[in-house]
Amino acid sequence: MAEFPQLSDNQTFLAFISYSTIVISKMMLMSIITAFFRITRKVYANPEDALAAGKGENAKKFLRTDERVERVRRAHLNDLENIIPFFCIGLLYSLSNPDFSTAVWHFRLFVAARIFHSIAYLTPLPQPNRGLSWMIGYGVTFSMAYRLLKNKLYL
Repeated sequence: MAEFPQLSDNQTFLAFISYSTIVISKMMLMSIITAFFRITRKVYANPEDALAAGKGENAKKFLRTDERVERVRRAHLNDLENIIPFFCIGLLYSLSNPDFSTAVWHFRLFVAARIFHSIAYLTPLPQPNRGLSWMIGYGVTFSMAYRLLKNKLYL
């Protein structure tokens, strides 16, 4: 493992930080898109939020679900389920001194798969587009975990 002062010299770690920043920013954007759809469609999950759109009994009609809001929310939840493991495993993987080009391809594939997954979810594109993009991203994370366990950890 690299010592902390050497992290700025670790090109794999710097690449990981760059690609992680992209997918984490995309994940944060999904929460903004969710809020946008909730506000523009006047669809709220909490009574106190619905009060901003209507008063008293009128506010209750805004406590409902909407397919577009739910689609964005599910895409965001899927990001949370996939980007957090990628970040954790990718961090360990990037610090384990992997081959640089192999590591960068892992990072690039994951970022591309997650961006395409969101596009496929929000558009919506017909299956298997979303499923394949999820599988590619998940496979990348699993591949990094496997390489880490196989080559660098002592069990």
